Amino acid sequence: MVRLCSSYHINMINYPDFKKGVTILLDKEPYEILEAIPIFKGRGHSTLKARLKNLVSSTVISKTFHPSDSFEEPELNNLKMKFLYSHKGQYFFSEESNPSQRFSLSGEKLGPSAQFLKSNQTVEGLFLGEKFVNISLPIKVSLKVVEAPPGFKGGRAEAGTKQVTLETGAKINVPLFIKEGDIIELNTETGEYVRRVE
Repeated sequence: MVRLCSSYHINMINYPDFKKGVTILLDKEPYEILEAIPIFKGRGHSTLKARLKNLVSSTVISKTFHPSDSFEEPELNNLKMKFLYSHKGQYFFSEESNPSQRFSLSGEKLGPSAQFLKSNQTVEGLFLGEKFVNISLPIKVSLKVVEAPPGFKGGRAEAGTKQVTLETGAKINVPLFIKEGDIIELNTETGEYVRRVE
């Protein structure tokens, strides 16, 4: 049995509440507002130009909100989960507190975050009611560099970046001084290098 702790209560989200991080139900699907920029027009009229992420499919859309708009807040629940393994494009997870309770999602549904998953990593499972719809990775994770081309020439590090392969198979650009075996921190939202950990 899935034990879910409810993070939200059903209510209406109105125009003044449309801010980064707020979730709304749009066309019966949960969306998180990534960005909301006020656009001011003449005679005191204004709209919000927003970018929203579909929490089920991970796709990002643009939308303009008007002062008369209001949306239902989705019944979202979070559950601590562990990533187990991937097989033929499917990613398998278990409840952190109950390893026998397992769930899976396709790589397509996970989107870019799938490339930063490693075995036994703790993630936040996202449920819409009782349905497992996606995961949320920590914004910053540390991964090992398993392949790195040389970044030095003539005994000095040149300015610029190079592409390395991480333990999960992901490829990202890093400074030239990063070498094989280094542990680096990266931003899972942007896929960008943050710093060398060790």
